[in-house]
Formats: sequence, structure tokens, C-alpha cells
Amino acid sequence: MSTHGVKQEDKAGIKQSPMTTVLVVEDFDETRFMLKLSMELSGYRVVEAANGQQAVDVARRERPDVILMDIGLPVMDGCRATRLIREDKALRNVPIVAVSANATAEHRVKALAAGCDEYVTKPIDFDQLKTMIGDFVRPTDSVEQELPTKHSKK
Repeated sequence: MSTHGVKQEDKAGIKQSPMTTVLVVEDFDETRFMLKLSMELSGYRVVEAANGQQAVDVARRERPDVILMDIGLPVMDGCRATRLIREDKALRNVPIVAVSANATAEHRVKALAAGCDEYVTKPIDFDQLKTMIGDFVRPTDSVEQELPTKHSKK
């Protein structure tokens, strides 16, 4: 289970923040692997789901900081999964980025109406995606990023 927002203590007794978690929801193994690799190389912890129902289950269990949601999924489509995730009070404000091969305005409007915060099309521009995710959350893979400075208000 994720420790979303909870400080952890390492072996040396130094307080560390958990890594920012990205849930990658994608039914194609190769695309999911590339998204996962891109996010991990950017300093994020990644959890995965291959269909809409898994996305809902993993989101509830892991409490990710951001979700990359493919729209065309088996079992349950990404729009339905997004609506169910939004019904969970603990997940209501988690940023969800729709990822779709369909670039039509109609599909974009449908995804945003379901509760997605952004919409990107395939083929994925990984630099654009990383910038977009960075606008929502910051990777927390080092202790230094979380230590207050003498000028901070913490």
C-alpha cells in the first residue's frame, strides 16, 4: 500500500518523503512499458493497470499522485474508470491525464467531461507529457528536495 503523503523513516533514521506515484493505465504492453520507463527515468514511482477495472482497483489501493489513463481500454473504458475514480473522495483531486489514439474534439470533450484534467494523443510526445505531469506533481526521489531551507516557510 502506498504511503501517499506520509513521511517514512529510512534505516539511518532520516525522514524521507515517499516517491511521487504515477498510475499508468494502458492495455498495450509495449506502450505501457514505454510510459513506465519514461516516468521512472523522470524520478517517479510507477504502478500499472491493463484495463479500466484494474485502474479503479489499483487507484483505490495505491492512492497515486497522478494517473495516465488510456481511453480505449478492455473490460471498462477509460472514461467510465475515470468517473468511478472521481467518485472516491480520496481520489477526487488526483490529476488524470487522458491518453488516446483518437485526436478528435469529440473524444477530447468526452474524456474531459468524464473527469480527466488533460488530454494527450498518441503517438505520445514524452517531453510534453513529462512537462504536463510536472505541472501537477514533482518527483520526490531525493531527500534534498524535501528538506526545508532557511528561507522556506515550513
